Amino acid sequence: MIATAEIQVIPIGAGVSVRKEVQRAREVLTECGLRMEPHAYGTNVEGELDEILAAIRKVHEVLHREGVVRLSTAVKIGTRMDKTPSLADKRI
Repeated sequence: MIATAEIQVIPIGAGVSVRKEVQRAREVLTECGLRMEPHAYGTNVEGELDEILAAIRKVHEVLHREGVVRLSTAVKIGTRMDKTPSLADKRI
C-alpha cells in the first residue's frame, strides 16, 4: 500500500541545537530510498507503508546507537483506496 507521511523526529536532551541529529535522521531516510521533501519542521515522505514504518524504526535505531538517549517522533500517515497518493498531489 502506497502512503504519504510527515515525520518529525525530535531529539530530547541533545542540547540547544539538534541540527546534527536532524540531519542524521534525514540521511537515514534518504538511505531507505523513500521519496522525500524536507521542510522546516519535519520531512514529508512517499512510499510503501511498510517501508515508511521500517524507515522510522531505522531512524530511531541509528540515532540511539549513535548516542541520542531520547527521541520523540510525530508521524502523520495518509493512505487512499481511490487513487495512489503522492507528494506531488499535495502541493498547492
